[in-house]
Amino acid sequence: MRKPSIGEYNLGALAGAVVGSIGGLFAIGLPPAILHRNPAFLFATPILGFLCWLVCGVVGWFIGGQVGPRLGEKYGSQQAEIVGGALAGLIPVAGIILLSWYVTVR
Repeated sequence: MRKPSIGEYNLGALAGAVVGSIGGLFAIGLPPAILHRNPAFLFATPILGFLCWLVCGVVGWFIGGQVGPRLGEKYGSQQAEIVGGALAGLIPVAGIILLSWYVTVR
């Protein structure tokens, strides 16, 4: 089994970075918007949204770059590599959403 190096460019890393960065834009504002039933809370903290975009994109790149190629090799398909990278890119987004939910409820 091929083990990709950390930070290596591949389709899984690209998919993880795209999903992580787009999800990171909305991750910090999603729980307050749901709890307060006001969509304006999605964009209430633009600086934190930018930081989450940056962090989730970079972390999604690294995690997707590790998970994607392994799934692609296991199933022998580029589509599996892309899907694996995209699912791995959701991991930092889910972490930010859970942190934001905890802070908002508390």
